[in-house]
Amino acid sequence: MGLRVTLAAAARPRWQSPSRAPSPADSRQHLPTPRGPPQGISRARQNPLTSLRFGTQLVVVVSSPEMAMEVLHKQGHTFSSRSLPAAVNIYGFNTALWIMMPADSAEWKRFRRMGKEKLFSNETLHQTEGQRQETLRRLAEHVRGFSELGQVMNVGAATFATMTDLVLSTLFSIHLTDYGTPDSIGAKEFKENVNSFSRFIGIPNISDFYPILAPLDLQGIRKKIGHHLKKLLDFVDDLIDKRKHQRRDSDYRKKNDFLDTLLDIAEGTEYDLTKEEISLLLTDLIIAGSETSGAMVEWTMVELLLHPDKMAKVKAEPKSGLGDKSIAEASDISKLPYLEATINEAFRFHPPAPLVGPREAKEETLVNGYTKPKKTRVLVNFWAITRDPSIWKNPESFEPERFLGKDIDFEGQHFELIRICPGLPLASRMLFCMVATLCHNFDWEFEGGVVESKVIEREAVFGLSLQKKVPLRAKPKPIKV
Repeated sequence: MGLRVTLAAAARPRWQSPSRAPSPADSRQHLPTPRGPPQGISRARQNPLTSLRFGTQLVVVVSSPEMAMEVLHKQGHTFSSRSLPAAVNIYGFNTALWIMMPADSAEWKRFRRMGKEKLFSNETLHQTEGQRQETLRRLAEHVRGFSELGQVMNVGAATFATMTDLVLSTLFSIHLTDYGTPDSIGAKEFKENVNSFSRFIGIPNISDFYPILAPLDLQGIRKKIGHHLKKLLDFVDDLIDKRKHQRRDSDYRKKNDFLDTLLDIAEGTEYDLTKEEISLLLTDLIIAGSETSGAMVEWTMVELLLHPDKMAKVKAEPKSGLGDKSIAEASDISKLPYLEATINEAFRFHPPAPLVGPREAKEETLVNGYTKPKKTRVLVNFWAITRDPSIWKNPESFEPERFLGKDIDFEGQHFELIRICPGLPLASRMLFCMVATLCHNFDWEFEGGVVESKVIEREAVFGLSLQKKVPLRAKPKPIKV
């Protein structure tokens, strides 16, 4: 869960000698792929290092696990600096994103340790399991209403709303979505602010290509992002202020959510956490959790509907793994290995962040024999890696079986499937349990009973994460006993 940076075009270099750095004239444009990834992201590995020039910025795109290991691990110190879009340098938001802090900085180490020990530890996540279970029960009841009436529902909208509530219940012990009145003013405004932030962050911004122009905000992107970010920050600040007031009461009972945990930390001296940092951190978790995780649930459901044989295998597992339970818990993940493999395959097939990064070189260095000047930005072409036939058998096929019995480390050690994210332990639980709830309690079919086109169902658009272009519409049906 964190910000993602996208690029609008790609190029392949014509380097004659590894002893010199490539110049802008050394690169030529290559055509975008006709379908699948957004324009400019190559499917197959063309070159492990691709030199691009965007305005005044030299960018190198890494397209192999070996080069990803080189940049992110072996030369991690050299490429520890991060580069944020100019549009988010507002309200101090850029200072709160620990995934964008220099990896060798004291601030990053402080936030990383706090996340590991306090926020995303098994103990803390276990304490908030009850809130997530209640949210999933509300989702099941909502879907059951459509099932009993034989109506088609907007699965994309439901997954976004539920994922948002899963995040909010974990962070603040609140629910924003009222399934009886899904278009309530509060929920509608909140969704608009999150969606608009995601939409504008995905627009190519001239300020990123020519930093000298950033103060002018020629496209007005920073102004638009700032408007919606301010609304979200005000929302979070109001919740923080209310909770701090409640905590002063002698009869206050802790809610064991992230907000209480962070306020406890702020009252201590171990992490030196300020209210502003709490507000910015919680806002980042809301945006990233709602968008990225909600999109992955929708993509997983799309592929299961496109592959009835895979759906049958997913649905067969809960009968033995969950027993009489209708709602899956985090402790059930190990009992449902095929579902876990399906979600892993969905991440490979529909990576939420096709380009991971960017990192920035702190000094001149050599990568694969090529000189990279100081300030060179580096992106990992995750899409190319997940579609590389030298790594994956039948990469264009959705095959969860490829992950069965495989121990994949998503903290960055397996660079063929990178999912480096501080909030991954929380996101993984929410993803798994929501997909399990939808598949275990209902049968599903596409609107109209058949899919018009697999290509259309897989069309994606850029945002904070890779979103489905047209929301999934499907009919839930009662499971035949």
